[in-house]
Amino acid sequence: MQPCVLIIDDEPNVRLTYRVTLETEGFEVREASDASAALRELADKDFDLAILDMRMPEMDGLELLESMRERNIQTPVVIITAYGDVPHAVRAMKLGAIDFLQKPLTPEALRSAVGEILGHHAKPAPHPNQLLPAAPNLFGFCDLPRLAGRPELQTA
Repeated sequence: MQPCVLIIDDEPNVRLTYRVTLETEGFEVREASDASAALRELADKDFDLAILDMRMPEMDGLELLESMRERNIQTPVVIITAYGDVPHAVRAMKLGAIDFLQKPLTPEALRSAVGEILGHHAKPAPHPNQLLPAAPNLFGFCDLPRLAGRPELQTA
């Protein structure tokens, strides 16, 4: 399954550039133009990475990140901004952002950052029990704990 990235930016041209850059690398990409749309997307789907613009109307990237964490959305986040100031970067990291990148961001820099982040923060493979939670029932072993206490069913 290909990694899925959510791009949150109020500028359509920025979203388009990031989308094309990441789709050509084989990523599934979804977009949100504001924080409300982003929160709806994040509630509907597990993303491997969210790329947030720092300055947006309604709610900025840091407020969105804070809202995500309050809702227990633990998607890795990169914040991209044209305003690289240290206090915002520190706050972003305290809220759990993986990186704080400065605009303008070239396609090469975006590909590199996303590739590196997903390489370090890849979702672990599901445990086999999560893949087939009903498997014991398929083979008639669902009552093993109860049957184990019945001596007439035990063999020597």
